[in-house]
Amino acid sequence: MTIALQYCHITVNDPDEALAFYRDALGFEMRNDVSSGDFRWVTLGSPTQPGLELVLSEPHAGRSQADGDALQELLTKGVLTQLIFRTDDLDATFEKLRASGAEVLQEPMDQPWGPRDCAFRDPSGNLVRISQEPKP
Repeated sequence: MTIALQYCHITVNDPDEALAFYRDALGFEMRNDVSSGDFRWVTLGSPTQPGLELVLSEPHAGRSQADGDALQELLTKGVLTQLIFRTDDLDATFEKLRASGAEVLQEPMDQPWGPRDCAFRDPSGNLVRISQEPKP
């Protein structure tokens, strides 16, 4: 039996702003853009992990008003989502994200538990960490 992550849903304020971060800076590829009334879902795929996709959607997209409001409140506080990506070149990835204008929370550093990592906020305030396994 095998199991793999297929989708990761990320709530964002503005899918177009999020595209600048996830597609243009991180390198995910556009797979689908679906409108539904006033809202839309954007699906991005990993160029290096076939089958792994990120789904970007607004807080109220496909949800009740109360649920959308609750998600919006958590998103505004910056406590809704934490994503951790892995790269084989942390310094290059960090510089590409910094050059894109992403908010830097932590520059690359060695962590006591093993990996070297850095941290950013996406345009909606979601925490995004990027790690690189230590070299043997």
